[in-house]
Order: sequence, then C-alpha cells, then structure tokens
Amino acid sequence: MGLDAFGHDPLWLIIIKILAVFVFLIVSTIFVIWFERRVVGRMQHRPGPNRYGPFGLLQSVADALKLALKEDIMPTLADKAVYFIAPIISAMCAITAWAVIPFGPEVSIFGVKTMLQITDVPVAVLFVLACSGLGVYGIVLGGWASGSTYPLLGALRSAAQVISYEVALGLSIVAVFMLSGSMSTSEIVLSQGENPAIDLFGWHINVPGWYAILLFPSFVIFMISMVGETNRAPFDLPEAESELVGGFHTEYSSLKFAMFFLAEYINMFTVSAMCVTLFLGGWRAPWPISIWGEANTGWWPILWFLGKVWVFMFVFVWLRGTMPRLRYDQFMRLGWKVLIPLNLVWILVVAGVRVSTQQENGTGKILIIGGVVLLAGAVILFYPRRKQYFEPAVPDLGLGGFPVPPIDLKVPPSPRTKKIEATREKAAVATDTKTETTGEEG
Repeated sequence: MGLDAFGHDPLWLIIIKILAVFVFLIVSTIFVIWFERRVVGRMQHRPGPNRYGPFGLLQSVADALKLALKEDIMPTLADKAVYFIAPIISAMCAITAWAVIPFGPEVSIFGVKTMLQITDVPVAVLFVLACSGLGVYGIVLGGWASGSTYPLLGALRSAAQVISYEVALGLSIVAVFMLSGSMSTSEIVLSQGENPAIDLFGWHINVPGWYAILLFPSFVIFMISMVGETNRAPFDLPEAESELVGGFHTEYSSLKFAMFFLAEYINMFTVSAMCVTLFLGGWRAPWPISIWGEANTGWWPILWFLGKVWVFMFVFVWLRGTMPRLRYDQFMRLGWKVLIPLNLVWILVVAGVRVSTQQENGTGKILIIGGVVLLAGAVILFYPRRKQYFEPAVPDLGLGGFPVPPIDLKVPPSPRTKKIEATREKAAVATDTKTETTGEEG
C-alpha cells in the first residue's frame, strides 16, 4: 500500500475522517491541559487541579467555558482586521497539518476499504512543514496588530525563532528522505516495517527498521528543534512572562486568546506525530508487541500510534517542569552554531553510507571517513563551553558581562501612537476653528 491507496474514498467517508481528526484534536487539547497541570503539580509537590470532576478532569472544560464567556477586549491602537484574523490563521494551519498524518493501515469503515489517514501526497512532509511555517504568520500578525510594544517584541522573537529552528528541523529529515526514498508520510511508515540488510565495507549488517535508531543524530536534532518550533519551555521566548508580560498574545482575551492557546497545543501534537511517523515507525507496534502477528493490522495500530505521541507530550511537560528558560543569545547560538552545522555534517555521513552500499569503488568509503572526521571536529568545535568568569576591573553594570536594561527603562510607544495623536490634533484644530467661526457669526 502506498500513494495508490488514496484518492478513492467517497465524499461521506472523507467528511467522517475530517470530523474524527478534528474531534480528536479538540478532546486531546482539553485532556493534555489537565495532564500538564497534574504532572507539573506532582513534580513541584502540589496537587494540581482536583476540584472539578474526578481527579479534576473537568478543570479544562471549566477553563474553556470561562474563556468563552469572558469579555472580548479590543485595544484602541489595534489594527482590527488583522487583530481578528491572526489567531484564526494560527489555529487553521495547526489543524490542516493533520490531513497527511497516518493513524493506521487499511481498515474497513461501513464496508468500504480505506486507509486511516485523510489523504497523502508525494511531498506530504513538506506540506506539514509549510503549515508549520505559515502558522507563525498568525503570531507575527497578532503581535504587530495589537498596537503595543511587548506583543511586537514577542512576535519578532517568534519570527526569528521559527526561521532558526525551521532550518534545523528541515535538515534533520533529509536523512530520512535518503533512506526511505520518499517524502510521503505513509510510505515512510511502510519503509520502517522491515529490518533491511546493507553491505558496508564487506560486512553484511542487518540495520533496525526504525529511523530513530539508524539515524539517531537526526532524531535528537529533530526533537530539540520541534521544542523550539512550538515555542515551548525552555524555548518559550516569544511569550516570556518575566520579560514581555505575556508576549505576542498580551493584548488578547476571550476566544481569540483561546485560539492561540489551541494552536499551541495542536502544534505540540503535530510535531509529536511527525516525529513518531518519521523516526518511530508511525503506527507500527513496538517490540515486543510486534511479535504478535495481528499487532499491525486492523484498528490496533491507532493504539500504538497514540501511545507514542503521548510519550512525546509527556516529554514536553517534563521539560516545562524541570528546565529554566534559556537566554535569547544562548537559544539562537544553539540553533545556528550547533544544530545546523552538525546536521550538515551528518547528512554527508549518511550520503557516504548510501554511496558505499551502491558502488564498489572507494568513493563511498572516502565520504564516510571524511564525514566522520568532520562530524567529530564539528562536535569538538561547536560543543557549548562555559566561559570562565573574571572579575572586571571596572564594576560591571550588566549581568555577568551581558548588558541588561536599566531599572528606569521607558518602553517606547507604539508606531501607531504618533498617527493617532496626529489625527487627534487635526480633529482638535478643526473643532477649535469651527468653534471660533461659529462664535464670530454669533
């Protein structure tokens, strides 16, 4: 089964699939909010939500009702059209990415044979990356349209963050494309079903089917990049409450804030599902469950797929409860000076292995040896080191050599403030002129 299995479903079945995925995402978001509060509460030796419903399970429902019934505030300086559409863009892009995520193999629904996936295309992975990249437009436009300084700073941070980590994220899956020979999500899952054998330097080696083992560096880089891509702790710099109040969504409330909230958690599920699809066999059962002959047939694969996804969701929560937020310069240095160079060298190594398995001459061996040497050199050169601190001769006005803003810093006004003040002055002048004219006539 591959791409030929798609495009034959009747319209009613496509609608059922879309509704099923949408309901799954909404229910999962409600549940993961409760899950995150309970896990972080346990890590911090506090109970977490335990009042509304058994074990506090209805706390997320109460929060959703509260957001829906809150007053919707529109800032005076906001660009109303863009301010309104920005959260919709973020939420829609996050949901759309799930159109090509495979949940399982072919099953029968009301007598019709169909794949447990809405659709698939030859460049499905690039489609998910495109949705992820477009989702940041909602954040940038929301921060810009709010007419306030702190949301604008958060939006700019988010744009720089996505640019930095989108590159590392994209490079980390190039090796997957090389081994699977496809960018289709369903075919990538199928390519991890068997343990292929390769001849390397004359040795006959059975390699593992899951790319998380065979391409472990790509797997680690993808995991780091997906945390930065979703603006989650310790990379939650676009909404750093200690620096930017609330970041890009400071001026949002009610359902508009809920849309940003929904987009963030759906994005977490999206990158987790992509990581499972690309590196952990997708819906295929893990060992030793895979020994059971029926494990990868019927409806059982949905259970294995969701189990893997929820492991990554726990990792997201675990990171939030244990790691402090990085400084912005540290975060950008990690992306540009560590992850991207290591990615490029690792791609060279994988390409060398592929060439060596297909050619009898020494070209592949030279590429492999050269790539390993470059990889080791890159690790030594770009490995982050703690700088030794020396007491400065002149008292340091910053924080350990890093400049910090003064206590009496005055935040510059929004660029729209000048336009509004100019408009008010013109209106005041016009009113005064009219009053004087009316007075003279009287």
